Amino acid sequence: MVYRIHDVPKDEKLMELNNFVERFGYSVAVGNKMKTAQSINKLLQDVKNKKEQSMIELLAVRSMPKAVYTTKNTGHYGLGFDYYTHFTSPIRRYPDVMVHRLLEAKLNHTHYLKADELELLCKHSSEMEKLASDAERASIKYKQVEYLEDKIGQEFEGVISGVTEWGIFVEIIENKCEGRVSMRDMKYDQYSFDEDNYRVVGRKTGRIYTLGDKVTIKVRRADLVKKQLDFEFVSGVPSTKEVEIRNPKRYKKRR
Repeated sequence: MVYRIHDVPKDEKLMELNNFVERFGYSVAVGNKMKTAQSINKLLQDVKNKKEQSMIELLAVRSMPKAVYTTKNTGHYGLGFDYYTHFTSPIRRYPDVMVHRLLEAKLNHTHYLKADELELLCKHSSEMEKLASDAERASIKYKQVEYLEDKIGQEFEGVISGVTEWGIFVEIIENKCEGRVSMRDMKYDQYSFDEDNYRVVGRKTGRIYTLGDKVTIKVRRADLVKKQLDFEFVSGVPSTKEVEIRNPKRYKKRR
């Protein structure tokens, strides 16, 4: 049989998620499959309409493994099913076609492919799914850049969707276009990447940018060749007075 399986999240991933959500008063059970699923469902319910909702939902999704096709069934953790496959109209996925043919063979008391042949087709289908997903993301990114090409200098409200040592990713609320604010382009301070807490922290001002924060950005550059959007922050920039009060000697010397 061709199964669609979704493995249990790794304990280290769940521990990372739990350590992060604990600061907001939530928790995730680790070590027990059923309790983990229940605690994650409760977590997603508890964060609804809260400031930290988008940030925690994003991290919860990232803690989950990717679903794949295989003949070696281990169940579908995300859906809570012991047995799960794809059986919709065969206009989108080859695994649907395989399942249709397997059922037809069973009803006709015949055979359709050997187990090892099915497994090879499952592996190929999983690889093609990833390839199609990557192509989809690339095409969406291209159209996002194309859309903002003539909006250089315009300001938009956004939400921080990612934080790395190289910069902060922001998704514009109005149109879902995502771009990056490069760390080297952030004014008034130097920022350190706090990987464990998904944030960057200003060394002088103590200013913090973290996942889920709402910010205002200005479109700085749109590069179609690289499929890259560069933003700069408009709101949330510490004032000169704030910098001076926090570090008067260092600020004056820098001036």
